[in-house]
Amino acid sequence: MPLNPPYLLIRDGLLKGRVIPLLGSGASIDETRGDATLVPGLGSYLPSANELARHLAEKAGFPEEEELRLTKVAQYYDVVGGRKALNDELHSIFDCDYPLTPVHTFLADIDAPLLIVTTNYDDCIERALKLKNRKYDLVIHTTDTAAGDHLLWWEDGKTEPMKISPNKLDLGNLDDRTVVYKMHGAVDRIFAKRDQYVITEDDYIDFLSRMTKNKAVPAIFAEPFQSRHFLFLGYALSDWNLRVVLNRIEKDLRRPKGIRSWAVQQNPSPLEQRFWQERGVEVYNKPLDEFIRELTSREAHG
Repeated sequence: MPLNPPYLLIRDGLLKGRVIPLLGSGASIDETRGDATLVPGLGSYLPSANELARHLAEKAGFPEEEELRLTKVAQYYDVVGGRKALNDELHSIFDCDYPLTPVHTFLADIDAPLLIVTTNYDDCIERALKLKNRKYDLVIHTTDTAAGDHLLWWEDGKTEPMKISPNKLDLGNLDDRTVVYKMHGAVDRIFAKRDQYVITEDDYIDFLSRMTKNKAVPAIFAEPFQSRHFLFLGYALSDWNLRVVLNRIEKDLRRPKGIRSWAVQQNPSPLEQRFWQERGVEVYNKPLDEFIRELTSREAHG
């Protein structure tokens, strides 16, 4: 019989700022959507990584005999159409008010300051926080060559972002404010030219290169990344990009082995379970909406 997640431990950790939620693409996907078809601009539902890869492959005429992996397809799109065409297509997909999922609303309902990390390009978690009138700072990794190794920092209440070096980002005491860190970039619903997407193979190479030079993850996040639990929601560790990033965090930030983290993933393969466990992550086989319902129930009665 599969074990249940330590709901009370996770809940208390979130309320006390000892848990960092990491949101993958599955955290933004409506698990009840059925067999809907991706139509850019309609905003009916957000695509999974596989669905986005198929869509981009069809648009770019990606060779049918090649492996349909998002980073590879996006790289091909960039080669045959150019980066602007790729960014324009991605903007047409993510510039929509997609339905919020239970993950977004649950996190937005937490009164305590959170450090929320996401590799998603959508703005769902930001909209959820705004609906709850929660103040937050937004930190976005950049891929625009004009930005160099700088980040975009949207300080709460400001109308324009600031370009700043990752090692000079000063958010004050992280225990006093909620911060959303868009590790792989984000759509900009106000000004499309500010869109940032870590999506091609070259983007990931650049991201990892900046990590090794300590110019990717802001220095202010080093201490919480070293000392707090991670809660992975909507990730599949079969994604090699995530495994490499986690590996760099462990090595570059010297994260101690004894800190346990948790992942919620439906039907993980034995290989994925082994990958998670090798990184000190306990994986629990549950749909995300069910996990959030149980976590909310424990919160109500805890």
